[in-house]
Amino acid sequence: MRLPQARLDQVLDRFHEVEARMGAASDGAEIVRLSKEHAELKPVADAVQGLARARAEMVDLEVMAEDPEMADMAAEELQALKERLPDLERDVALLLAPRDADENASAVLEVRAGTGGDEAALFAGDLFRMYSRYASTRGWRVEVDSATEGEMGGYKEVIATVTGEGVFGRLKFESGVHRVQRVPATETQGRIHTSAATVAVLPEVEDVEIEIRDQDIRIDTYRSSGAGGQHVNKTDSAVRITHLPTGIVVTSSEKSQHVNRDKAMKNLRVRLYDMQRQEKDKARSDARKSQVGSGDRSERIRTYNFPQGRVTDHRIGLTLHSLPQILEGELDPMLNALIAEDQAARLADLEAEFGG
Repeated sequence: MRLPQARLDQVLDRFHEVEARMGAASDGAEIVRLSKEHAELKPVADAVQGLARARAEMVDLEVMAEDPEMADMAAEELQALKERLPDLERDVALLLAPRDADENASAVLEVRAGTGGDEAALFAGDLFRMYSRYASTRGWRVEVDSATEGEMGGYKEVIATVTGEGVFGRLKFESGVHRVQRVPATETQGRIHTSAATVAVLPEVEDVEIEIRDQDIRIDTYRSSGAGGQHVNKTDSAVRITHLPTGIVVTSSEKSQHVNRDKAMKNLRVRLYDMQRQEKDKARSDARKSQVGSGDRSERIRTYNFPQGRVTDHRIGLTLHSLPQILEGELDPMLNALIAEDQAARLADLEAEFGG
């Protein structure tokens, strides 16, 4: 893709303008805003400048190649640069392509058992463990906000906050229905059962203004179930908040009612923001049918087949014969393929914008 010089110049002009304004700014809020924009623009500006240097070097080498004494050396360097230039242009194009504003955000991870009863709850537990192990390999922190355990183990529902750099950008394609095919531990005749669990990954964005009016919410307190005996929670400390306009319900059941209210309000903001995101994503998907996932939580995205030891992602038609490793948290081969597919779609968008 040949990137228009005018677009590259526009990026550099804005970067230099922000740098100049940062040096002159005295207002705290403006300095914070400019610093954030500077941090976002710097990798783009560095890549654009690197591409400009490579293109200028190519012109110099082409001139040198016309000199008989320098021709051999110039030809060798020129060939190496020609091989490197497409990668540099692709890197710049990806940085310029429309990107998710929440790419670097932490995330709220929700895993719920679907069809399949006890086996679905066990599978939901397997998925949550898989994501927890993957988070550990990347240095992310996982904090369980609420959990309802299944009768045979696993979870009917588990909601956790995953904190770290780029969590949402790597996990966002996990949203959807995950299906498992295996012989349950309770199956006496060795028959393979199919069960499902639903995963939702929502960006946790702290500085987004989401207005929640007091008259739009109902707050209920109730007694959360404890572990039994002396550990039973004796007070009505658990909190349930219902957002009346949308019907969204959030809960938190820590020991402190104050903590629960704060957590529930945070989770409500996350869900309202996610609702806005889904509306925008739907509008974009109408124009771009090649995207990896529609964001539809009812979409069946992946099958985990135990008898054959394989995992298939239905959106990109990728099958990996490494089910045990994936369930142990080795998700990068799958996630990298999904991210690459999304990058290709974003580059196609950019190419269409530039007219091919």
